[in-house]
Amino acid sequence: MAPSDELEYLKSLVNQLNEKIQKLEATAKEAVYSGKTPAQQLRTILIGPPGAGKGTQAPRIRDKYCVCHLATGDMLREQISQKTVLGLEAKKVIDAGELVSDDIVVGMIKDQLQNNKACKNGFVLDGFPRTVPQAEKLDSMLAERKEKLDSVVQLQINDQLLISRITGRLIHPASGRTYHREFHPPKKTMVDDVTGEPLIQRSDDNVDTLRKRLSTFHQQTGPVVDYYKVKGLWHGLDAAQSPSVVWDNLSKVFKAPPGKS
Repeated sequence: MAPSDELEYLKSLVNQLNEKIQKLEATAKEAVYSGKTPAQQLRTILIGPPGAGKGTQAPRIRDKYCVCHLATGDMLREQISQKTVLGLEAKKVIDAGELVSDDIVVGMIKDQLQNNKACKNGFVLDGFPRTVPQAEKLDSMLAERKEKLDSVVQLQINDQLLISRITGRLIHPASGRTYHREFHPPKKTMVDDVTGEPLIQRSDDNVDTLRKRLSTFHQQTGPVVDYYKVKGLWHGLDAAQSPSVVWDNLSKVFKAPPGKS
């Protein structure tokens, strides 16, 4: 190959490499802005009554900030199915008709933070804590790990509106996907859009049961909210708005410094 031809060949290779580098840099930047590569760590709690939208917003937080979604009910079922030490202990308690202790639940959260790679950038905690002693145990466990919460977000909504939301709720049992007869109906009546499998309505999604659950929720949640208000971590959001508006407001909370809305 003549020197001039070799030079042109090398220039062509350099140009191709530069183009590839530019594409890789653009992909990396896009990943950061799309949330695939988080710019910050996030440790937050979602508080809200059943049907307030935790199940809608928590997965979005998980995907946007690359954190794990820790729903206490799911963790409990997973630990029991895997027959872990904590799972076996929890099963004994449940089989005896008793409530799983706060120590077991906090232990499960700690186990996830230590062993679940998805938790390396933080977590969104859903369904816990429900009481002040639980909040204190959670704080102690995080302090042992030299970590602390960034925010606690309460999804607030009128009880009557919530009841109308929940009594129309339809669920795909296998995935947990939710629909609503009026606000978000499936494409085909009582059939999951993705799998084509039947949808169900939970037996406890009725007015009388819901009123009791909401009453219990408010009694428990009040002191927990006050606990986090004193710490400057609490943010209240109107959950009666559309999911997209709630998401926009959540994003603002996560960008705000501690104690600021």
